[in-house]
This record gives sequence, structure tokens and C-alpha cells, in this order.
Amino acid sequence: MTVTVADLIGIMDQIAPPALSEEWDNVGLQVGRKDWPVKKIWVSLDPTPAVVAAACETGVDLLITHHPLWLKPPKTIDFETPPGKIVHQSALHQLSIFSAHTNLDSVTDGINDVLAARMQLTGLVPLAASSRAAGEGIGRVGTLTRPTTLASLVQAIRETSGATALRYSGDPDMAVRRVAVCSGSGSSLMGAFFASGADVYISGDLRYHDARDAEAAGRGLIDMGHFASEHIIVGILAERLRVILKKMSLPVLVAECPLEKDPFVSI
Repeated sequence: MTVTVADLIGIMDQIAPPALSEEWDNVGLQVGRKDWPVKKIWVSLDPTPAVVAAACETGVDLLITHHPLWLKPPKTIDFETPPGKIVHQSALHQLSIFSAHTNLDSVTDGINDVLAARMQLTGLVPLAASSRAAGEGIGRVGTLTRPTTLASLVQAIRETSGATALRYSGDPDMAVRRVAVCSGSGSSLMGAFFASGADVYISGDLRYHDARDAEAAGRGLIDMGHFASEHIIVGILAERLRVILKKMSLPVLVAECPLEKDPFVSI
């Protein structure tokens, strides 16, 4: 039985419905053809030149990533630019690239639910409700199973997440019971954090003025880094695909890309 890119797109659309993606996003097939056969899949966070080159060299047929190749349509595809080289190399090796981005952030059991579970949060609700699907949305707000302090929460995240660029803002002794999380870049949802009533906001790419605003409001921020807050989904998504493909008796090998690491290095 020949499994095609279209078959895998159908499976991914069940896992992360494209209707849940934000209007500005670019999800779905980035490069390739739906009728190309698929025997080997890699799952990664980013379609970087190094990841794509390695995928081509090792005979990967479909690369499923969280981040899209680009958010805005390019005016030209110059093979001398990094995105152009990726398109060129992928076409030459019949490698298709597929992205599930904000739809995988928003969906139930997606990245934010996984992140919230790692923080042992219960009673989850979206931090910012989706305008496109009731009950879904970006980020999560929940209650810790056991109240703690900001310093203890930071230490727990350090020990369990593998975050290499962890930083926080706020009184280390402040009591923490209700927590908001947002995978990836969470700065744009600071307003939703304040409105949520959460004591602490955990995300990535938080800014200086975000910390000042939280400080003035007596709240805490934990910036665990963009990579660490999202890469947690790679292994989980790969395993979900393996289970689904096995149930469907589809002969496709699924593996996590072994190359990725946080581009930021702590010193």
C-alpha cells in the first residue's frame, strides 16, 4: 500500500485542525506534492537548513514542523537565500514539508495543554479564546495542584524542562497558585495574563517592559525560552503519529529529528 503526503495531511488535520490557526498564520503544506509517496517522516520544531539537509541525506519523505517555512508569501524564491535553498533542496530530493503552527498551539492536547500538564496545572481554560472555534484558544490558565513560591516554581521548571536560558521576574517568595502559560512568544498576551487573575505567566520571548508591567502589578513572569516551551511537542507528536499509523496498518517510519537544540546558549 502506498501512503502519500495527502494521507499524512489528513491525519495531521485531525490532530491539529487548520481551522484553529490564526488568520496571520501559514499552516499546511509548505513545500512538495500531495501525491508523493511517504515511507519515512521526521518531526521537528523548525525547518532549518541543517534539518532539511539532514532529512534529504537520510531519505526522509515528509518533514512535519511546528514553525512554518515562512509566515508571509515570498515575492521571489531565490535559491541563493536560506528559504530558497530549502525549497530547491526539498524539490530535488522529493521532500515535502508540512507545518502545524498556531493550530497545534490552540487545539486540545496540543502544545499548551502539554506545557500546562508539565506544570501540573488543573482546571485549564484558554488564556486567549479562539475567535474561530469555541472552547479552544492560545495559551492556558490553570491552578497548581499544590501552591508554591515563585522561586520554587522556577527551580521546578529548570529541573524538568531542560530550559537553558531560563529567567524570571518578581518576588521569589511570592505565593503562586494560579498560573498562565503560553508556548512560544507570549509577549502579545500580557493583557490576557493580567485579565486572567493568574499569579505567574510562563512563556518565551518576554520583554523588559513586560517584566516592569508585571512587577508593578505584583505578578511574576517566567521566561523559559521559545525553544524549550515548544520543543516538548516534538516527541509527543511523533509518538501520536506512530500510534495512529500502526492502528491504520500504514507502513511509515516516524522519528524525531535528532539535530535540534536551543539556538541560545547560557554562559
